[in-house]
Amino acid sequence: MATSDATQPVGSPVAAAGLVLLGLALQEVGASIAVLLFPQTGAAGMVTLRLVLSAAVLLVLCRPRWRGHAHGAWITVLGFGVALAAMNLLFYEALERLPLGAAVTIEVVGPLILSVVVGRRASGWVWAVLALVGVVLLGRGGLTELDPLGVVFAAGAGAMWAAYILLSARTSRAFARLDGLAIAMSVGAVLVVPFGVASAGAVLLQPSVLGLGLAVALLSSTIPYALELRALRSLPAAAFSILMSLAPAIAATAGLLILGQRLGPLQLVAIGLVVIASAGAVLSNRRARGIAEPAAAAS
Repeated sequence: MATSDATQPVGSPVAAAGLVLLGLALQEVGASIAVLLFPQTGAAGMVTLRLVLSAAVLLVLCRPRWRGHAHGAWITVLGFGVALAAMNLLFYEALERLPLGAAVTIEVVGPLILSVVVGRRASGWVWAVLALVGVVLLGRGGLTELDPLGVVFAAGAGAMWAAYILLSARTSRAFARLDGLAIAMSVGAVLVVPFGVASAGAVLLQPSVLGLGLAVALLSSTIPYALELRALRSLPAAAFSILMSLAPAIAATAGLLILGQRLGPLQLVAIGLVVIASAGAVLSNRRARGIAEPAAAAS
């Protein structure tokens, strides 16, 4: 199947990594805007706006081909859609209860552990343990009363994030261009609509809410996911998941600059440990199999 220039492999792993980091920055800005909408829409309502509007944009731009796909490809893309819906719903429920930096720090443990498993090096577990130490310290550094349910939601989002990484890589190989993403986003949107309607009702149709919801959809879903799918054509899933583990530092910065969520000294140390663990795992995986290894090897 032919692919468009927008989804051709970017070639250099460094360029692919740049796309991932750009997507991360946009995601955290979008998440910050979403927090501002929570009083009106609630977490489920915000997720509904995000996925429905993202799906609409992708369907219009991509015009995906719905016929001619193998049975296995449909199973993959449906699973991808379920992972998208669950990841976003769990994360926004966590975000309603935890500061942005804390929620993302807990969430990235899932991708970090995935990278260790995929890397198949015993030394990788040292970095995973270091990241877990950072998460434990997080609750003692200016966030002494982390909402337990929020922590559970963030951890669940991390598990779904790991599933997202694997399924998005498979989807990018099974579908041309961004067809798989458009279809998966549509599946996710259908799944979350009942939750959003029950949470926010007619508020979701207010012009001001729709406008901000569209901004969140573009910043948090459409653009980052498109960048990630393109990057995954040239970047191994292990390296990708580690780059995503830099999200706590980016999220903490966005939380501070946009939401005014200040960080305590111990919290900064906790986030730093997660970032150091990420860098260590990247080096470990690179020595083991090479950063330019194709993403297919991780499937």
